[in-house]
Amino acid sequence: MHEFPHHYTVSASGQPDAEVILTSDGVPALPSDAPVEFGGPGGHWSPESLLVAAVADCFVLSFRAIARASRFEWLDIACDVTGDLDRVERVTQFTSFHIRASLTIPAGADAVKAERLLEKSEAACLITNSLKADSHLKTEIREPS
Repeated sequence: MHEFPHHYTVSASGQPDAEVILTSDGVPALPSDAPVEFGGPGGHWSPESLLVAAVADCFVLSFRAIARASRFEWLDIACDVTGDLDRVERVTQFTSFHIRASLTIPAGADAVKAERLLEKSEAACLITNSLKADSHLKTEIREPS
């Protein structure tokens, strides 16, 4: 890991009636536009969906790192996140994130430890730790049939 602070740079460019193009060194460009809820055309990633995606991505990556450090074996993880956007005192903001994590573990693995590692992952996620909206985790542990 690199020394802190880390710096991440993303550029956005657009025209009056065209999608916004997000770019950052070393990754493919990503088209973005306003969501349907804000009068956009739909069919594109939006700032809102990208923020919710960042929560889901960070949760999975945090779990992977924590499980590795804990020497915990697992088979698969899926994470669905719903972000609630609302008006609070005339300011539009995300008020909460509902994280549903489903973890598949090998037969006979410690389900209690798996649950603890999922909870640790939510607490360690730098994205949710950087936001003022509350984060809520719901988990599911599965073993193959």
